[in-house]
Amino acid sequence: MKSKVLFWVTFFIVSVSSAQETRSLRELRADLESFVFDTTFSNAFIGIEVKSLKTGEVIFRHNAEKDFVPASNMKLLTTSTALSVLGPSYTYQTRLMADGYILSDTLFGDLYIVGSGDPTISGRFTNGDAIKTFKDWADTLKLLDIKVIKGNVIGDDRCFDNVPVGGGWGLDWHEDVYWYAAYISGLTFNDNCVDLTIKPGQIGKPVNFTVDPNTHYASFVNTSVTVNDTVSTLDFYRDLATSRIYIYGKFPASLDSMKVSLTIYDPPKYAATVLKESLDSDSITVVGAADDVRDYQRTHRIPPYSLMWEVASYTSPPLSEIVKVINKRSQNLYAEQVFRTLGKEKYGLGSYSNAHQVETKFLSTIGIDTNKTEILDGSGLSCWDLVSPDAIVKILTAMYKSSAWQYFYDSLPIAGVDGTLEFRMRDTKAQGNVHGKTGFVENVRSLSGYLITADGEPMAFSIFVNHYTVPTNAVNNLQDIICTRLCNFSRK
Repeated sequence: MKSKVLFWVTFFIVSVSSAQETRSLRELRADLESFVFDTTFSNAFIGIEVKSLKTGEVIFRHNAEKDFVPASNMKLLTTSTALSVLGPSYTYQTRLMADGYILSDTLFGDLYIVGSGDPTISGRFTNGDAIKTFKDWADTLKLLDIKVIKGNVIGDDRCFDNVPVGGGWGLDWHEDVYWYAAYISGLTFNDNCVDLTIKPGQIGKPVNFTVDPNTHYASFVNTSVTVNDTVSTLDFYRDLATSRIYIYGKFPASLDSMKVSLTIYDPPKYAATVLKESLDSDSITVVGAADDVRDYQRTHRIPPYSLMWEVASYTSPPLSEIVKVINKRSQNLYAEQVFRTLGKEKYGLGSYSNAHQVETKFLSTIGIDTNKTEILDGSGLSCWDLVSPDAIVKILTAMYKSSAWQYFYDSLPIAGVDGTLEFRMRDTKAQGNVHGKTGFVENVRSLSGYLITADGEPMAFSIFVNHYTVPTNAVNNLQDIICTRLCNFSRK
């Protein structure tokens, strides 16, 4: 009799608990549906998937298996694949090689900067000193008592192919001047950009500006005007296939300064030029010119590197640090470099097709049907990329179980704290809780990542909004409301 009583008591408790759980889930799903079907977004295409990482239960889905343009959520594919295939401790090595011999204080021969696909030779990891690596190499040459180089400085990017943009980028004469569309190259320097600090000139006169690094590689045509106004119309463009940059528009005298990073043409020649300038300014005379290896080899015979000698080298920070730049800052060039590196490491050449093969193979192993995805680049700048919320959640789930989990998680922006989420979801339960990757191109907004509910239950989520015509802030608010509701969710 006692066992029967115990059975019915247990059954009653379980039934009540189940009813409460069903009710709380039902209320959550009703709220999420109301957000999705808000008439504000009636012309938009919305996809969502939310999954419990504790139970494996799909909490909510809407168009989850439909394909969306993901924008920078593509970086989740790139970084998850790289951490899994290359490993968090993977590093790049860029070598300075010499073809020739030293006699007295002179190197009779050329210097070659042999690229490895490394995106990090810049001031990002050297307290803002963009040319620190080149200074270090100059110091090494000085230790060898070299004061003159009777040869050229050659930038070698041949570890990658010679395709500098991703598929479907659609760059025109104007927009490829901006940092987010910097050229992909086997040899990069300073994010393949020059950094300008703009300050107002006298009223009616052009703006004043300084360039970092201080190089003659880029030239400038400044037709801007300093005005007694509060609105800036200052803008820039670069002539195709050159590094001639135009500065135009109006800049208010009331503004203190503005900083902008603008792309250059021919990254390996850019790196070689700045190295040559650095050596010249450090009392090491380079008699020859700076050049791109692909141009140089048309008129010169280049011996194999096995017959040269290594002067110096640069080793990058580990991939675990590089993916933080990719995801927290949404840095496109870093993503593209890492994407092409997959192909270089596995098949000997950093081409799109080789990288695509590596990435789709990895995605297939975690249950993604890659016949239903379109991967045209590594950053998401392409308008031809297509991925479903379900595929993103599969990636998030796989990484949650991966040995590289902590590195992946730590690379994501934190709501209200840092990265591209620094100013979102502040003063809500989502602040400091949501770790997610944003994405934005015209009429596309995405947000995917992880959060913890009020019960301490970890969840993965993906929210895509395509084809919207409302202000982007309205879409941000929709995503933020969904995340906050999930962070407040309790099964009790």
